[in-house]
Amino acid sequence: MKAGVPEISTDGRGLHVAVVAASWHEQVMTGLLDGARRGLVEAGVTDVDVVRVPGAFELPVACAVLAERYDALVALGVVIRGGTPHFEYVCQAATAGITEVATRTRTPIGFGVLTCDDEKQALERAGLPGSVEDKGHEAATAAVATVAVLRDVLRPARGDSARPAVTPPVGSVVR
Repeated sequence: MKAGVPEISTDGRGLHVAVVAASWHEQVMTGLLDGARRGLVEAGVTDVDVVRVPGAFELPVACAVLAERYDALVALGVVIRGGTPHFEYVCQAATAGITEVATRTRTPIGFGVLTCDDEKQALERAGLPGSVEDKGHEAATAAVATVAVLRDVLRPARGDSARPAVTPPVGSVVR
């Protein structure tokens, strides 16, 4: 595991999650999708739908349509820098669009959109054999953990406001 990456373990049983995945860069997307599925299974999520869209630019509109129907979404895609400003436009649109959908709908969206300088960087992050990172798994786990955190925040206070002396694990709330 790469230094600084938190270990996230949370219970996602009973959640309905959609993985929204772009289609460009098939090998990288296969790794991202497999990682997301693995992360959801490890969290106990069994109700998963996969929705494929053409590219990263289409992720926000698909997420906007699906957000109200699911407990969480996982957005997966890859944009590789080329010789034109296209890279910046697509990366900005995907990032801003997904962020806007998540905040407007209050639906957690795990962000698994790779923005890489070249294909080698994308393959290193795709969760394939030999990859150094598994961004699909990370995005799925983050989405489920965020649902758990928000549910905990929205629960009525239990009357105990004592704070623990140590930093709580990701996916928990301290009151």
